[in-house]
Amino acid sequence: MSHEIKAVITDIEGTTTELSFVKDILFPYAVKNLPDYVQENEDEIEGILDAVREEERNPDLTQEEVVEVLLRYIEEDQKVTPLKELQGLIWEQGYKDGELKGHVYEDALECLKDWHKSGIKLYVYSSGSIYAQKLLFGHTESGDLNGLFDGNFDTTTGSKKEPDSYEKIAKEIGFPVENILFLSDCTEEIEAAATVGMNVVILDRESCLSANQKHSVVQSFNQIFGDNQDHQIEANG
Repeated sequence: MSHEIKAVITDIEGTTTELSFVKDILFPYAVKNLPDYVQENEDEIEGILDAVREEERNPDLTQEEVVEVLLRYIEEDQKVTPLKELQGLIWEQGYKDGELKGHVYEDALECLKDWHKSGIKLYVYSSGSIYAQKLLFGHTESGDLNGLFDGNFDTTTGSKKEPDSYEKIAKEIGFPVENILFLSDCTEEIEAAATVGMNVVILDRESCLSANQKHSVVQSFNQIFGDNQDHQIEANG
């Protein structure tokens, strides 16, 4: 049985964008610039700093101590909302200064453009903040790609490894789950989306996964629909 896909939700890191771009470029850039950015913009980001104090349940943390906590969050790869907000602001400065350019795989770019042109609604769901998502897609080597997308979701919707998050997204975008396709390189996220009935495809760009996956696995975007011009996809078994 096949389902017509009317909406595609895509992850970023490892899916549309090279893993190393986030790990080896964005994160180190934030680490390098975070202390100075906090010091120079303390008044403007007071709400973010207070949110860190609330997260740590310690309202008496000094600015220097908050910076230490934020750097620890980055080292531990914690998906903490105030950190994501602050990283977005730091990256914004980097994009504006021309020090950063968002990376998007060529196959992802071509397919996203084709799907958008064909009328499929496109959405982003990433652990990076919506602000950071729009910065990345807004400052690529191919220009501003934000116009391709109909909406963005981040951890404020919920964990990407929890089925409830995908139910919320489906409800918000207004399509039945059987007409939605979710793309990610993370099998736990894929399983969470599949649990609620979404169609799913795993992006395994480095061919690291075993061959006995229960869900469809591809190495590039142009393998997702193949030659199917009607954008039908086999339903999850």
